[in-house]
Amino acid sequence: MNPEPFLNLDRVIHEKGRLAIMSLLAATPELSFTELRDTLNMTDGNVTTHIRTLQEAGYISVAKSYQNNRPHTACTLTPAGRKAFTAYINLLEEIIQQTRPK
Repeated sequence: MNPEPFLNLDRVIHEKGRLAIMSLLAATPELSFTELRDTLNMTDGNVTTHIRTLQEAGYISVAKSYQNNRPHTACTLTPAGRKAFTAYINLLEEIIQQTRPK
């Protein structure tokens, strides 16, 4: 087995909470902070930390606004985030192919 693919896994995405956020955003154009939190059953602090890490990496964009006089935070994948997520999934597929019997 070639260990190279494992060494190339994107550490920002690879953490399970961030992987879940990226997966949800890849399947849905935009999700609110509340939707992410509730769907993933995470605490506010946990979601905030993961969002910040993904935003700093340039993988998601965050838009803050008000709806019905309440704060609203919306998250979307950036083009760089979509590209990084696709590369991550392709690398996982490569790893899986290496482990399948021939």
